[in-house]
Amino acid sequence: MAVRAAVLPAIGSPLEITGIDLPDPGPGQVRVRLAAAGVCHSDLSLSNGTMRVPVPAVLGHEGAGTVVAVGEGVTHLAPGAGVVLNWAPSCGSCHACSLREVWLCANALNGAADVYARTTSGTDLHPGLNVAAFAEETVVSASCVLPVPDGVPLTDAALLGCAVLTGYGAVHHSARVRAGESVAVFGVGGVGLAALQSARIAGAAKIVAVDVSPEKEELARAAGATDYVIASENTAREIRGLTDKQGVDVAVECVGRATTIRTAWDSTRRGGRTTVVGIGGKDQQVTFNALEIFHWGRTLSGCVYGNSDPARDLPVLAEHVRAGRLDLGALVTERIGLEGIPAAFENMLAGKGGRALVVF
Repeated sequence: MAVRAAVLPAIGSPLEITGIDLPDPGPGQVRVRLAAAGVCHSDLSLSNGTMRVPVPAVLGHEGAGTVVAVGEGVTHLAPGAGVVLNWAPSCGSCHACSLREVWLCANALNGAADVYARTTSGTDLHPGLNVAAFAEETVVSASCVLPVPDGVPLTDAALLGCAVLTGYGAVHHSARVRAGESVAVFGVGGVGLAALQSARIAGAAKIVAVDVSPEKEELARAAGATDYVIASENTAREIRGLTDKQGVDVAVECVGRATTIRTAWDSTRRGGRTTVVGIGGKDQQVTFNALEIFHWGRTLSGCVYGNSDPARDLPVLAEHVRAGRLDLGALVTERIGLEGIPAAFENMLAGKGGRALVVF
C-alpha cells in the first residue's frame, strides 16, 4: 500500500516528500497510522551525518498514532489501539539490560539497518531510528510501541516518545535534582522546555534558562524558569551572580556544543553536577585541566534518552500531564503538515527553527 513520507535520499540531501510502498506487517510487527510526529534537532543530526543512519531512509523518531493492522504473533495489540512509538526498544538480554540500564541497550537500534519499505521506483528504504515517523503510516516491531496513557491526547502523546522522556529523565534520573536545588538549562528547544518543566516538578528553587534567542524567554518562563540569560561569553559569570557567586547545583546541557558544555560545567558550584543531553559532533572537543577537576569536585555525565525506561516512565509522565504539572503543548513552537518538514529542516539549519509538530 502506498503512503506519503519524507525521504532522506542521502546524507546532507534535502528531504523529499514522496510516495513509498509500505508492506503489510510481518510476524511480530504492527502497522501504525500516524497522528503526529515531532521534528527536532536529533533528526537534523541524522540527516547531516552527525549521527549515522543507513540511507535512503525515512526519518522521524518520535510519534504517536493508531494501530491499523498487526502481524502474526502480536497478541497484546489490536487495530484501533492508540500507541506511542519507542525508537529505542530494549532487548532485555544484553549486558546493559541485565543491569537495568535499558537506555544503553546494545541492540536497541538494530532495526534501523533493516529494509522496511521501498520507494515507488523500487529503491530500498530504511526506518530512521527504527520507527520512520515522518510518514502517514509506518510498520514497526511490536517492541517499538507502547500504549498511549489514559488522558493524554494522541497528538500530544507524540512528544512523549523522545523530547519529554529525555528532558524529564535528564532532570530526574541523570542529574537527580532535589527539592530546593538550583538548576540551569542550556538550550530552550523541546528537550530544554521539558527539562525546565521537570525541574519545576522536582521542586527546584531557582531555575535558570539559557539560550541565544531573546524571543524564547516567554516560553522558558512559562515552563518554569525563574531567570533567563542570553548566552554569551559571560554566561557562567551571570549564573554565578544569580546564585550568591556559588553557581547552580545542576546544569543540564541540551545543545551538544563544546562551548556550551564547558560553560555549563563552569556554571555549577563546587561539587555541582552537569548532565550533557545535547548530541554533538566528533569535532566538538571539550577540554579540562587536571587541577580544576580536582579542585572543583564537579561531576560531568552523559545522558542517553534521559536515562529513561519508557515502560516505567510513561505512566509517571501521564500522571503529571493529567494533574496539569506537565504541559505537552507548551513544547511546540510550530504545527505543520507533512509538506512542511523540509522547510522546518531548513529553518533549523539556519538557526531559526523551533520545535515543530507534524500533524497528519
